[in-house]
Amino acid sequence: MADFEKQFVKDYRLTTAEIFYHLPDYPKLLQSYIWQEYDIAPKFPVLWRFLDFWGGNLEGKIHSVYVASQKLITPGESRFCDIEITLQ
Repeated sequence: MADFEKQFVKDYRLTTAEIFYHLPDYPKLLQSYIWQEYDIAPKFPVLWRFLDFWGGNLEGKIHSVYVASQKLITPGESRFCDIEITLQ
C-alpha cells in the first residue's frame, strides 16, 4: 500500500521508537536502536510485530521502548487577509 494511502485513508502515522536493549556479551550495558515505520496509534500493531520478532529472534533483551507518533497529513492552516496585492 502506498504511504500516502496509508496516511490519508487508513490513518497511519509516522511512528518512531527508541529501543534500549542489553548487549548480549555485556548485559550491564545498554544499546539504543531507532525504529521508524508507519503505524496506527494508539495500539501500534506494526511496532508490536517488530518487538515480537525481536524477542523471538535476536539475542539482546529489550530494556525499554520510547514511542513518538505524529500524523503527517493534517488540515491546512488558512487565514483571510484584508488586502490583495498584484505584482506585474
